[in-house]
Amino acid sequence: MFIGHIGVALAAKKVAPKVSLGTLVIAAQFVDLLWPFFLLIGVEHVRISPGITAFTPLDFYDYPISHSLVTGVGWGIVLGFVYYRFRRSLRDAFILGACVLSHWVLDFISHRPDMPIVPGVNLYVGLGLWNSVPATIVVEAAIFGTGVLLYLRATSALDRTGTYAFWSFIVFLIAAWVANMVGGAPPSVGAIAWGGQASWLLVAWAYWADRHRTSRSLTAAPRTDEGARA
Repeated sequence: MFIGHIGVALAAKKVAPKVSLGTLVIAAQFVDLLWPFFLLIGVEHVRISPGITAFTPLDFYDYPISHSLVTGVGWGIVLGFVYYRFRRSLRDAFILGACVLSHWVLDFISHRPDMPIVPGVNLYVGLGLWNSVPATIVVEAAIFGTGVLLYLRATSALDRTGTYAFWSFIVFLIAAWVANMVGGAPPSVGAIAWGGQASWLLVAWAYWADRHRTSRSLTAAPRTDEGARA
C-alpha cells in the first residue's frame, strides 16, 4: 500500500493545514521508515517468496515491533507527543497519531493474515487485498487520487517551485509504484533494507514542495491556474 499511505498524508493536509506535508508523510509512513532500519540491525525479518501473494513476493513473517497494532498505537502516541511538545497543538498531534495508526489499517486491508496484533502473541490478521492485482491497483489508486485532490483543494502554489516540486513528487511516486509492480522480486533482503532508506528522500521532497505552497484556509493566497483547476 505504498502510494496509499502517501495518499493519507496528502488528504490529512485538509484537516491539518498548519502541519507540513513532510511531517504528515513521516506520520503516515512512520512504521515503514522504522522497518528497514530494524531489518538492517536484525530485530525484524522478511523473506522473498515469489507467489506468496499476487501483488508482492515478500513474506512479512516477523515485524512485531514496527507493524503490530499495539506498537502502532504506541508509535502514534510517541510521534503525537513529540509534535505537541514542540508545536503545542493537541489537535494536530492527534491527527499525526491517527496518520501513524492509519498505516496499520491500510496494511490490514492489503496484507494476507500476517499483521500482528500484539508482539509475542501468535495472532495475525489481514484481509488479503494483495491476492488480487486489479483490486489492489483500484483501491490504492483511489486512495492516492483522493489524497492528491484533497491536498490541491487545501493548498495553492506560492510560486513555480510550489507547482513543479509538487507535481514532480506525484509523478515520481506513481512511477515508483508502477516500477515496484512490474520490476519483479528484489535481489536480496539487504537490498530491501538499504533501498528502504530512500524513503527519507521522499520526506525531504514533501517538505520542499509544501514549503512553496500555502494553505487556503490560513491565508488569502493569489489564485493560480492550478488552484482554479483544483
